Amino acid sequence: MSKQFPGKSISSRSSSSSTSTPITVGEPIIAMKLPPFLQSLFLLSICSVLLQCLSSQAASATSIISPAKVRQVSWNPRAFVYQGFLTELECDHLISLAKSELKRSAVADNLSGQSKLSEVRTSSGMFIPKAKDPIVAGIEEKISTWTFLPKENGEDIQVLRYEYGQKYDPHYDYFTDKVNIARGGHRLATVLMYLTDVEKGGETVFPNAEEPPRRRASTTDEDLSDCAKKGVAVKPRRGDALLFFSLLPEAVPDPNSLHAGCPVIEGEKWSATKWIHVDSFDKIVGAGENCTDLNDSCERWAALGECTKNSEYMVGSAELPGYCRRSCKVC
Repeated sequence: MSKQFPGKSISSRSSSSSTSTPITVGEPIIAMKLPPFLQSLFLLSICSVLLQCLSSQAASATSIISPAKVRQVSWNPRAFVYQGFLTELECDHLISLAKSELKRSAVADNLSGQSKLSEVRTSSGMFIPKAKDPIVAGIEEKISTWTFLPKENGEDIQVLRYEYGQKYDPHYDYFTDKVNIARGGHRLATVLMYLTDVEKGGETVFPNAEEPPRRRASTTDEDLSDCAKKGVAVKPRRGDALLFFSLLPEAVPDPNSLHAGCPVIEGEKWSATKWIHVDSFDKIVGAGENCTDLNDSCERWAALGECTKNSEYMVGSAELPGYCRRSCKVC
């Protein structure tokens, strides 16, 4: 039995024989017994519409990215803000997924690579699995499109909540231990998405950053906290996203990428972080070469439940592996 493409059903009609014949797009037109030139005209029109639909679907991911909404924050480190990166719905959805799962945030130990509690970081948070649902999958698609970095290189999205006085002291996102870089290598870039406005405080500040002269001349925000005034700072605004690189173009750590989350003074801060590595973070150490996705839509299909609904195509078997084994988490 042939594998069925996810989300597609094949319509058929009975005939005098025991086999079923697929109904093609052009069959109703041919059945009308129109002159050949009219049949060709109709078929060409339908093909044109279908091609336009396919083109619009393929362009949908890139069409949502607008360079006009991106502004440079710093060039050392390379840091940029995308205004309105997330919609209101996406912000609310990430918060709703996280609320009941929050736990005290931890940091990575520089020697062992293990997570540990520390007063350096006092927020609470949780991780949302990749492509957990269509909305999460869509956000990950947007991140990949904006950064030009593969989705498989990213970790799960971490949602964080900072209440009054909570903060994250200056730190780097790249690792100094061998344990954490064994999977995906160094963290290359960070996308920090702000899910709420914060009345005061909660800024992301880069103490060692070099601010562009043009931006320095236009910066007159008196609402910045004392913490934020110690460097180049980004105020948390609902829907905005901050992209910065922890490695230099030559793939060595950038000391200017030191950053901190300033204490919240008024209000509450919700954010979502996507860390992106230099190599695939999804690749399981020691896994065989068979653990891969063979279709760019696998993550989206998995989020829609196709791993169960259409396991023959998505997962397959040991003798005939499916097309989306990685997204279905079977290897």
